[in-house]
Amino acid sequence: MVSTRQDLLRLLAAKSFRLGQFKLSSGGTSDYYIDCRSTTLAAKGARLTGQVFLDEIRACGWKPKAIGGLTMGADPIVVAVSLASGDVDGFLVRKAEKTHGMGQRVEGFREKGARVVIVDDVCTTGSSTIQAIQAAREFGFTVVGAACLVEREEAAGFSAVAEAASPAPFISVFKSSEVKAAHMRLQQDGK
Repeated sequence: MVSTRQDLLRLLAAKSFRLGQFKLSSGGTSDYYIDCRSTTLAAKGARLTGQVFLDEIRACGWKPKAIGGLTMGADPIVVAVSLASGDVDGFLVRKAEKTHGMGQRVEGFREKGARVVIVDDVCTTGSSTIQAIQAAREFGFTVVGAACLVEREEAAGFSAVAEAASPAPFISVFKSSEVKAAHMRLQQDGK
């Protein structure tokens, strides 16, 4: 029997990993791209993502009341974890405060002082995760951990998020090299 984590890795390799020349949101270029939303928004991918993140959060002992992150990369992860847990609520952080309605930047769960975990799909420079951490703290949440689905292994990105999250830990579920290796295995197997 294959583990949930291995199923998710295989799905990311098949649905989300692409070789080629790509411009990244950081402005840099890369010979590969990982579009996690192709996986996290698929029915099976959402189920696996929710369970794997929940397992990681439990293994870290964070015990959050809610999980959230910067819209849009975090959105499917937040919903998947909330559904898988049955008791961890979700919130989303807008890129900027709304200029209409109630003018909120944090939507969904809004209990000041609550223990929360910040999530994101891919960490390259870490700017999205850092923005979410800062907004969550400004709102009044207690950030107890941060996690990304795939870390692109750009040293500056991981360390920038780890510094912003401190004293809370920052983890990645997968490294981009793991996803690439799984993708290559699938190509060799002709799948």
